[in-house]
Amino acid sequence: MYHHHGAGKTTIIRDLVNKISNGIPEINFKGMNVSVIDERGEIAAMYKGIPQNDVGIRTDVLDNVPKTIGIRMAVRSLAPKVIVADEIGNINDSEVINYAICSGVKGLFTAHGRSLNDLKMNPEISKIISLGIFERIIFLDEINKGNIKTVI
Repeated sequence: MYHHHGAGKTTIIRDLVNKISNGIPEINFKGMNVSVIDERGEIAAMYKGIPQNDVGIRTDVLDNVPKTIGIRMAVRSLAPKVIVADEIGNINDSEVINYAICSGVKGLFTAHGRSLNDLKMNPEISKIISLGIFERIIFLDEINKGNIKTVI
């Protein structure tokens, strides 16, 4: 999921994590283990080891740890079905995301960008896109917060 500043991205990510973790009874979706790599502490808002935001009952949170370390730790020891990380695009992110996906884990990642070309200007994001491991790239509407603008 790609976004522009202020498009409601963190709230959407948090809600998705909650639903993936807790399940959605209306559509008979059972919850699954989620690992949130909350590098900047914005998704779960941990305080003394307890998430202050409701991220679901099957969610493990690794906060204030770099994504490259946190994703590997989660894949090795937390048995997630889904890994969530915010604002990808730093050095070595493509390598660790590919490692997680190749380990059979699904991923939900965010980054800043208004268009596909915009995203490809970041070498790490360009690398991830070229690996062909993303099922969808979603752009949020920066005017109508929380709404989807485009899906690729």
